[in-house]
Amino acid sequence: MPKVTFLPANVTFEYELGKLPYGGHGKPGSVLDVAEHFGFHLEHACGGSCACTTCHVVVKSGEDALSPMEDDEADRLDMAADLTLHSRLGCQAVVLGDVVLEIPAWNRNYVSEGGGSILGDAIPTAKKA
Repeated sequence: MPKVTFLPANVTFEYELGKLPYGGHGKPGSVLDVAEHFGFHLEHACGGSCACTTCHVVVKSGEDALSPMEDDEADRLDMAADLTLHSRLGCQAVVLGDVVLEIPAWNRNYVSEGGGSILGDAIPTAKKA
């Protein structure tokens, strides 16, 4: 049973491989699909179609427990901020075993998680009438 751990939240999800119902979030069994299944927020502005980099994660361990990177993912990753040699797109990386993933600081959406924007006052927020 694979375990997927998301840092810095330090949240781990364990499940039976191939038994999650596909939710239409990226490739079936992808990091994004797993996160969405368990209600864990991972940005995915393009809906998991490999058209943006908002689901960018950095693999801390278990790189060999993810599907091989395809050309489309590699091309898209070139546009990701804070790109590393261990970067993957959550919508494209299919989980095959235990992995530990870090969501880069620039990609953590504190506003949607109930916190403040990481950009401070640079993003105006809607005011209630």
